[in-house]
Amino acid sequence: MVDDEKETTLQFAPFQSAVDEGFWHRLSSLKLNKLGLDESPIPITGYFAPRSHRQVSNHLTLLAESLPTESSEQSSVPEPSRGNRNRCSVPGILYNTNTYEGFQALDKQSLLKAEAKKIWEDIHSGKAEEDSTILLRFLVISFADLKKWSFHYWFAFPALMLDPPATLVTLKPASHWFSLEEAESVTAACNEWRNLSSTTDIPFFLVSVDSNSITTVRRLIDFEYCQSNGHKVLFGFYDPCHLPNNPGWPLRNFLLYIHVRWGLEKVPFLCYRENRGFADLGQSLVGEALISNSQGWKNNHNMPNAVGWESTRGRKVPRFISLANTMDPTRLAISAADLNLKLMRWRALPSLNLDLLSSARCLLLGAGTLGCQVARMLMAWGVRKITLLDSGKVAMSNPLRQSLYTLDDCLNGGEYKVAAAVESLKRIFPAVEAEGVVMAIPMPGHPVPFQEENSVIEYCRRLQNLIDSHDAIFLLTDTRESRWLPSLLCASANKITITAALGFDSFLVMRHGAGPLSSNHDIKAEALTDLSAQMGSVSLDNNGRSQRLGCYFCNDVVAPVDSTANRTLDQQCTVTRPGLAPIASSLAVELLVGILHHPSGIFTKAEFANSTDSSSTEQPLGILPHQIRGSLSQFSQMILVGHASTSCTACSSIVVSEYHKRGMEFILEAINHPTYLEDLTGLTELMKSAASFELDWDNDDDDECVEI
Repeated sequence: MVDDEKETTLQFAPFQSAVDEGFWHRLSSLKLNKLGLDESPIPITGYFAPRSHRQVSNHLTLLAESLPTESSEQSSVPEPSRGNRNRCSVPGILYNTNTYEGFQALDKQSLLKAEAKKIWEDIHSGKAEEDSTILLRFLVISFADLKKWSFHYWFAFPALMLDPPATLVTLKPASHWFSLEEAESVTAACNEWRNLSSTTDIPFFLVSVDSNSITTVRRLIDFEYCQSNGHKVLFGFYDPCHLPNNPGWPLRNFLLYIHVRWGLEKVPFLCYRENRGFADLGQSLVGEALISNSQGWKNNHNMPNAVGWESTRGRKVPRFISLANTMDPTRLAISAADLNLKLMRWRALPSLNLDLLSSARCLLLGAGTLGCQVARMLMAWGVRKITLLDSGKVAMSNPLRQSLYTLDDCLNGGEYKVAAAVESLKRIFPAVEAEGVVMAIPMPGHPVPFQEENSVIEYCRRLQNLIDSHDAIFLLTDTRESRWLPSLLCASANKITITAALGFDSFLVMRHGAGPLSSNHDIKAEALTDLSAQMGSVSLDNNGRSQRLGCYFCNDVVAPVDSTANRTLDQQCTVTRPGLAPIASSLAVELLVGILHHPSGIFTKAEFANSTDSSSTEQPLGILPHQIRGSLSQFSQMILVGHASTSCTACSSIVVSEYHKRGMEFILEAINHPTYLEDLTGLTELMKSAASFELDWDNDDDDECVEI
């Protein structure tokens, strides 16, 4: 407390900052999803309030809503919430750098001076009288390490320096400065000011006491009116400081503003403080500052020097915070999983649609070597909805080749593969929506006894429902015949279908063409998910004229049969080079991502690297082939195309139409009678015609030609 006779230099308690965790989350999301490499300054809003606890100062706080939303323009100022007595909005600016080196290299003095200049210009232009919060402009520089969830940052609260410094004539508790009657009136007037939504968050104001000790709190624009009526006028401000002998930082620029605006040399001020939401004159301070100026501050060009970088434990250094240990592990996993994909959009792939990938529902038929790898690759691309179907259990030979299983899954007879795979996927990424279905796929060449027909029909219907409710289906089973029913159902429902098949040292990865009966109307009617509806909106005008791409069975001249009967152990098991499955699985998932991002979707014709069609090379993800055949023995890869066959046992119009007419009865007949599909599609007649050709050898010894 300062007495009336002794003058001392006025000392201000520095502003203190606080950053809510939500601010860093919003900044990280904004950086990844919108800003990318852009280092342009970002308008932000800070919040503070008068001191409300006797032993603790209030901080200027940054919250999630301090930042602009991702949908708003980057340069737009966040719309501050008004009428909240605990949130007085303060404008600020954020400089977030791309690298830590860039953060260290920032010219901090120039940045501080630039913000101080804005305050100085606002004082001279009269803008500060209209919106006094701009006297509290602040600055933040930061670097966000989004891989480690750590943040380096530094606050600055620019203050224009009085030269010579202001001296303090007197400073005492407000309750000692006012008479008892005045104190009651001041308390009531301040509480009323704070209770009005239109004024509660205005941090600078006038306290006017008339000759009858009646107090009114007014806006700064009313100063001449109060002065002309002979009122006792104090310049009030919300003081965040709790110290008994020092006013808070907001008074610094306020004093300069008062001196420049009205030319006052003696400035009476009120450091307004509260206790539990009400005016506390016992802790509020009233003082008088003496300002002398020899620099001609009336001139806009003579801007004072500025200070204001925040100290940390008495040192002028940046602050550091790591949120990795305090964040929810699931939330941290989600952010980390999406990091690589969101970084792709910064430079390499701006058109990458993460929402499309995360909403895609993928059905994996087979949870073996291919199924495990495909599931992992799908998650890496941001797919979150994965269903696995398999009837097998984890065997001792599986974990080394099938990446989702461990030795524990093999014990006690083995866990069902789909159950173990789902648990493994959730351990890898807790946010994945993985489901497992234990079910065998009915297959041609594997006759069904009469007593089991109902259960097989139920399996077929269940598989049909699964295919209808998913957007993309991967055929990853071990045998050829197990792919027939899914191929038929996918062709009927016009679903995105990807096949991956392995030999010993070779592989095939292909996308099936659109169904034979597909049309915009049909697709929309059958679509059960949002993504399927999007695929249904694709126009067939261009693609309908070109030949439809084939499915896995289109090159066959025989119907699928039991491929495991009378086979040795090495022929029954999938004996393949270990490096083959990861290659084929990765290509299968890349095909899906390409289809989802191609404007023609499932109707896209086969594309080649040397295609004369320029549209294929213009796609951000490159070409979209039909078939990829690879050989590890040659370390080679070929891109092929196979058009749909009118005699295909799985996707031809005659087969799909027959399925539509007869339903499960048709499927049972195809399963129980190996030649039925050949008869239906005309393959039987084709083979008879081929067998009728004879080779006639010419007996002329001089003629070596062969006639057919």
